[in-house]
Amino acid sequence: MNNIVRQPNREASWGIFNDNLDNVFEGFFRPFNAQTREGNNGSLVPVIDLHENDNSYTVKAEIPGVKKEDIDVTVQDGLLTINAETRYEHEDKKDGRVIRQERRYGKYVRSIRLGKDIDEEKVKANYKDGVLELELPKVEEVKPKKISVNVS
Repeated sequence: MNNIVRQPNREASWGIFNDNLDNVFEGFFRPFNAQTREGNNGSLVPVIDLHENDNSYTVKAEIPGVKKEDIDVTVQDGLLTINAETRYEHEDKKDGRVIRQERRYGKYVRSIRLGKDIDEEKVKANYKDGVLELELPKVEEVKPKKISVNVS
């Protein structure tokens, strides 16, 4: 008697996607934000805006619900790393129950390589309304210099 052997998830494989068909549409109907995005180690990844001008980089990172003392920012050899953590605040209530809990708690981690042109001593950080804003000035000798060309 011949047994039919099925390869696991073979029916869910979809040509070029090489993944479960459910994953193709994951997040399609809901906005992409830091609460739904997780890194490989299960940590939350804050969304950022990164701008550059001749004098500095500006980074804005959303890390909602984090206390100022739970934020750690490091810059070393051009690598900016933001670590933050939100903790679940458990309240014992004798009356009532939790019906739905959607907020996520855990560690936020994001690293960005900006280059070695950052003046690490002059970095400024400001945290307000769940947004961390970093001003990362460039070192003087790396700034582009305009050279005027005389035509004779």
